[in-house]
Parts: sequence; C-alpha cells; structure tokens
Amino acid sequence: MSNALKGKVALVAGATRGAGRAIARELGAQGAVVYCTGRSVAGRPATGNRPETIEQTAELVTADGGTGIAVQTDHTVPEQVERLIQRIAEEQGGRLDILVNDVWGGDELTSWGKAFWEHDLDKGLLMQQRAVHSHIITSHFAAPLMVARKSGLIVEITDGYKPDYRGSLFYDLAKASVIRLALAMSEELRPHGVTALAITPGFLRSEAMLDAFGVTEENWRDGIAKDRHFGGSETPHYVGRAVAAVAADPEVAGLAGKTYASWHLMERYGFTDRDGRQPHWENFTANMHRG
Repeated sequence: MSNALKGKVALVAGATRGAGRAIARELGAQGAVVYCTGRSVAGRPATGNRPETIEQTAELVTADGGTGIAVQTDHTVPEQVERLIQRIAEEQGGRLDILVNDVWGGDELTSWGKAFWEHDLDKGLLMQQRAVHSHIITSHFAAPLMVARKSGLIVEITDGYKPDYRGSLFYDLAKASVIRLALAMSEELRPHGVTALAITPGFLRSEAMLDAFGVTEENWRDGIAKDRHFGGSETPHYVGRAVAAVAADPEVAGLAGKTYASWHLMERYGFTDRDGRQPHWENFTANMHRG
C-alpha cells in the first residue's frame, strides 16, 4: 500500500461488485476515504441472487488500508443522490476529490441476438435509466463540490473505447452515452479545474463471470477450455489500478475528455494485475485472430 491518495475523498457509485468494488479497493489501498454506494445491502440483494453487498466492499476498502464507508443509494433517484452528496459534504468538510460513475445494472435487461424492435422496450429504456441517467444525476449533484474547490476528477466506466457497434442497440447506446458524457462534462468542467474522462476494462473476470465459467480466481485458467478469449481476461483490480493511477497523476488534466482502456493506462503508468500480469486485450485478440 502507498499513500498516493492519502487525504483524498472518493465516491464510487456502483461499488457492490465487479469493477466498482475493485476500483473502491484500489483507491483505498492508496489511502483514500471511499464512499461505497449501491442498492445491495445485507439481506436485500438488488441484482438477482448475487451475494455481494456494499458493506462488504467498504470493509475490504478499510482492510486494504483506506477508509470504506457504505451508503445504500439508488442513483436513479435524485433525492437519494442529493442526500448522499450532502452527507459527504458534511462529513468531509465540503471535499470530494474523485467520483467514479460505475452504476450499470443492465446485464439482466439485455437480450442478445434480438434486433431493437424485437427487444423488450421497457427493459431497454430501464437500462438507459440505470446506466446513463444515474451517471448524469450523480455528476449533477457531485460536481459543485469539485467546482467550488477548483479541483477534482470524474471517471466514467464504460465498455469499449472505439465507436464500433456492441451487439445490441440498447447496450451499445448505454455504453456509448457515458463516453460522450465524459467528453461533454470535460468541456464544461475544464475551466473550473475539474477533469472528466472515461475508462474501459477489457474482458473483465468479475465474480459473475467466474461463476458463469464455473471457475474461481485461483483456477480461472481452466475456463479457457470453454472460451479461448478467457485467456486474455483481467481481474477487476486491473481497471481499479488504472483508476487509482489516473487519480494520483498530477498531470491528469491532460487526459480530459478522452476514453482509455485499462491496457492504455498500464502502458502509461506501468501497473500490473494482481497476479503480476499486464493483460492487453486488444493485442491478445489481434494475435488470436491472426493465429
């Protein structure tokens, strides 16, 4: 653990599991105070029967060397988000240095292999509410704390950095929208000393993905037999370390408005995944297709 973010206050919206949990932990490992928010709390799962909770995430953040604070929040409800930001302002003397918008909740709403006119419309629209509106709402209430101090970082977590179609209109729209949010916010925040950008992981070896492949983090390579692409996967901590590295960069303003993959930031900052590897999803898939 280092103290690169000692004294910094972070909010990771959507910190229950996956990338959000790992980002919160990696910020904590650098000494930050991290507010871990989401809908899933002990005894009340919000995403199917997944066991992870924000309380667990906060405990892990503290164990990793930071200060984890769990606050149940539905980021699609403006009143709840406003209360959350007010609480952070009161507890931290008006300080909020880092906001990570990682709220998603769209896996259960995506119907792959269906054209948009065949896709359940209510689910498609709810996906936009969960994965896009929530980010706008959270940034709307959080940004003034940063603007007031003329300092801060907002990170949008997305999927992919190229303008390529992502296989489903509603999924594609959600992921592309937060990239555009990062660009638009950066333009309006730049004069106030605040930076906004977007970051994407590669093939994320999340808790749900490990379960889907029937493996654990210890024997994850066994999953390659099911899908060769799994060999290029990365743990959620890889993108977590990417976010932490960006947050600690005194020259972060130079990254404003753009979208970066975990491997781009690995090349810039030199961090590794938890097992010492440095996955590069783009090179991996290019080499695989050439082979």
